[in-house]
Amino acid sequence: MNNALKLIIALATPLLIGFSGSLFTISEIENWYQTLQKPSWNPPNWLFGPVWTALYVLMGISLFLVWRSAASQKSTAIILFALQLVLNFFWSFIFFKEHQPGFAFAEILVLWLMILLTIFSFGRINKVAAWLLVPYMSWVSFAAVLNFTIWQLNK
Repeated sequence: MNNALKLIIALATPLLIGFSGSLFTISEIENWYQTLQKPSWNPPNWLFGPVWTALYVLMGISLFLVWRSAASQKSTAIILFALQLVLNFFWSFIFFKEHQPGFAFAEILVLWLMILLTIFSFGRINKVAAWLLVPYMSWVSFAAVLNFTIWQLNK
C-alpha cells in the first residue's frame, strides 16, 4: 500500500470514529447536557467540535507516521492506538447517550492510561508521532477533570 493511501486511511479512521461518537453527543447537548450543573470554567459548547476535529487530525498524522515505519513493534503500537480510539468512542456513548458521568469518569481514566501507553509505544518508533498525541492527552486530561466535576455537581 502506498503512503498516500495510508495517510488517507490514517486520517479518516480517527475522524470517522470521532464523528460516530459525536452522534451520541449532538443530540444530547441541547437536551440532557443543558440541564446539568457545570463549573464556571466549562468551555462553550461550540468549542468542542473544532478542538476534537484538530485532535483527530493530529492523531491521524501520528498514526500514519507509525504505520509507514519499518519498526518491528509497530503492530503493538497500532493495536494500542486502536484500543484507545475505541475507548474514546465509548466515552461519548457512556457520558452522553447513557447519561452516566460517574461511569464515564472511570472509563476516561482507562482511556487516559491507554493514550499514555500509546504515546510511549509510538515514541519508540517515531518521536514526532508521540509528540503529536500530547495535545490529545492534554485535552483528555482536561476532559477528565471536567467529567469528574460535572459528576460531582450532579450527584
